[in-house]
Amino acid sequence: MTHVTITDDLHDPALIGGATVGGLTLPRGRNLAFYLAAKRCLDVVGALVGIVLCLPLWVIIAVAIKLDSRGPILFRQYRPGQFGVPFRILKFRTMYQDAEARLNEVLALNKQSDNSLIRIDRDPRVTRVGAILRSLSLDETPQFINVLRGEMSLVGPRPISCHIPDPRGLSRLVARPGLTGLWQVSGRKDTDCDFMLRKDMEYLERRCLALDCSILLATLRAVIRRDGAR
Repeated sequence: MTHVTITDDLHDPALIGGATVGGLTLPRGRNLAFYLAAKRCLDVVGALVGIVLCLPLWVIIAVAIKLDSRGPILFRQYRPGQFGVPFRILKFRTMYQDAEARLNEVLALNKQSDNSLIRIDRDPRVTRVGAILRSLSLDETPQFINVLRGEMSLVGPRPISCHIPDPRGLSRLVARPGLTGLWQVSGRKDTDCDFMLRKDMEYLERRCLALDCSILLATLRAVIRRDGAR
């Protein structure tokens, strides 16, 4: 992972109460404090419910992964979290063990020309069980644990592994990374890095409980319909 260097400005406590970072104007005052507290309550309750509901399924998934290919059940990778502080994201392993070593072999298949995001149809590194987990959006459900730990939120900018040189790539680190986000429910399957950044900035400017709840409902609909499955 390429670690992101965060400036002292982004650590400034004033950001909690309002500031401008990379062109992003953050809200200030009691409304923001209430929103952040309520959002954390929603995260804890949602993560606990998600874990309880997923536990029986996780057992089946774990057995299927072990029977399908060699390697660990979970994929752990450091990603930049809020304010750029690294944390280990949890996912069910959907690729063969040598997937990262084989990345250069498949970059020519990437739908994003600048490789800022990896979008490969029928990636040969994906296992049979992994393809099913991805199509059903089950591979990222262990991130409920990241949410419960406070490393992630149910809704926020997605924690991506690559460094984005665009200033908006720094601004998006002001918030906790999310299990889902505005980008995910806005047609992420065939979109580029610029679209992702625009949606992340839009979310950060508009964020409120109503928007978070609408994104969660849209995500649930997308999972049921298997929209954006990759």
